[in-house]
Order: sequence, then C-alpha cells, then structure tokens
Amino acid sequence: MRLVTLPGVFSPISDSRMLARLAVAEALPPGARVLDVCTGSGYVAVTAALAGIREVTAIDVSRRAQLTARVNACLNGVRIRALRGDLLEPVAGERFDLIVSNPPYVPADSDKLPRRGKARAWAAGLDGRVFLDRLIDAAPEHLTPGGRLLVVHSSLIGDDATLERMRDRGLEAEIVAEETSPLGPLMTERAGELEARGLLEPGVREEDVVVVRGRRPVATVLDDGHRDRDPHAPHAQGLRLGAGRP
Repeated sequence: MRLVTLPGVFSPISDSRMLARLAVAEALPPGARVLDVCTGSGYVAVTAALAGIREVTAIDVSRRAQLTARVNACLNGVRIRALRGDLLEPVAGERFDLIVSNPPYVPADSDKLPRRGKARAWAAGLDGRVFLDRLIDAAPEHLTPGGRLLVVHSSLIGDDATLERMRDRGLEAEIVAEETSPLGPLMTERAGELEARGLLEPGVREEDVVVVRGRRPVATVLDDGHRDRDPHAPHAQGLRLGAGRP
C-alpha cells in the first residue's frame, strides 16, 4: 500500500495494522457497508477498499486527516467516502455491517480535550476512554442486525470495561485478538505518570493491545414490538440462499 500523512496526522503503527487485518477477515454479506471512525491516515479504510469492500466510509474530526484519507485512497486506486465530524455524527441515520475504530486512547492530564495540535490525535481524557466509551454508546443504532463493531486499544485503559460497556449496550462482546508489545512512544513518554496513577505497574514497559468485537444480535425487538431482522439473512429474503451471513 502506498501511504502519505500530512503534518499532524498519525502514521499507522502496529495497532492500526492489527485492526486492519481483523477487519478484512470478518465475514461480511455481499454489498456490505464498512465505516472507519477516527480514520487518521485512512489506512484501515483503504485496506478494506483494497480487499474488495465497495462501500467504505471514513470519518475524522481533523480536516487534515480527512484530506489524507482521500489522498491515500487515490494513491491506491480505490474509492472511499471521507467525512469530517465528531465520531458518528456525520452518518446520522445510517447503518453499517462493520464499524471499526482505532480511537485516541492515551490517558491525558485532564478530561479537557485539546481542540487543535498533535495532542488531539491521542489525548483521551484522564482514563483514556472518552472517545471509546462514546463510540460504544452510539454504535449499536448504526449497526445492521448482525453487524459488528471492532475497536482496538491498550489494555491499560481496561479491556474488561470495554466488554462490560458493549454488553450493557446490547452487543455480544468478546476479545478477538491480543498482542503484547513494547509501549508506544506516547505511552513511554507518560510512563512515570501512568505508574503514579496506578495504570501501569512500576518498571513495566510493555502493554497488551486488544481488539474487541461487539456484535449486534441478528434479531432484536424494537420499541414498537416488531423484530428488527438482518436484511441479508435468507429468512428476510425468501429463498435467496447464500445471501445470509455465515
């Protein structure tokens, strides 16, 4: 893949590559729609498009990230829809078969989020979960029945908390990948502070990076009492065998 990043836009590192591998390995229905939230360089979105997904949307709050994602799509000969906005706001009322995100997750000095500068790409509040929790809360209504949410983050901010929050929002949640690696540059910079706050064991300079999947049940009961079923499943489309999810 050819990739460029404008100043102030994060270049993809191991967590983005891990997320991209798992995203393209998901068994998706024909005509699937994929959404990459906090896209940054657009790496995961472009990877999905290169894998044959025809409807890929990428969102970032940064204008430079939005432009970078568009440029990288062009460099690789694929088309994506790149939108600018806060998390899922630009796709209000839309649903997707797969939502992926590598959100900012580095614990910061305060819950006041930066509005500009490099820190906006990584600072995620005192507990590192500001964006992650908001995304999990909003994602279920943007998933098709049977649709999935994939998020990647450091276990330092609590993988159990992610699983619990997904389940509280009606998703079937599980950890689908875990890799131990040296702390990234930003976590290493803040290691002393993380130790003082009890987020990192003294002297430890490794972290587990996890990918957590939340799956919306195939059939759910809506407020009006009707069942919201997967439109790709055979029971929703007569005898069109092969159109359902594996």
